[in-house]
Amino acid sequence: MVQGKQWGRRATRPATIDPREKQAIVASCEKFIQDVLKPKYLSEIRPTQWNYTVDIRGAWAGGRYRFIQRFRSGWEQNRGEEFDAPFARLDRIGPDRFDIYWMRHTGKWWPLHANVTLAEALHILEADELLHPV
Repeated sequence: MVQGKQWGRRATRPATIDPREKQAIVASCEKFIQDVLKPKYLSEIRPTQWNYTVDIRGAWAGGRYRFIQRFRSGWEQNRGEEFDAPFARLDRIGPDRFDIYWMRHTGKWWPLHANVTLAEALHILEADELLHPV
């Protein structure tokens, strides 16, 4: 049996970026985290018997900006251990153009919005509940 070719979306590498533009993107995202995400989703740290959020931060890597939750374990066997879990990502595809990805429960990034400006992306991150931290 001959297998046919399948067409599919190919992952593209993020566009190269000027250091000043990168700095402006990071600054805007960090301001968004401080002014929007932390007050809304991390107003206080509430220890539980399970995993609970202790921080929300961002990180730039390879033309992408990831929004990350820091969790602390409340489970008896590993109480106090911490780990990171990204929940949303902005892929820079060109000057002031981004694709928005969501981290699925499967550990795979899933594209949700394409070709938006940084201002639009931050608005979408605030409005779209799927992209919110847990």
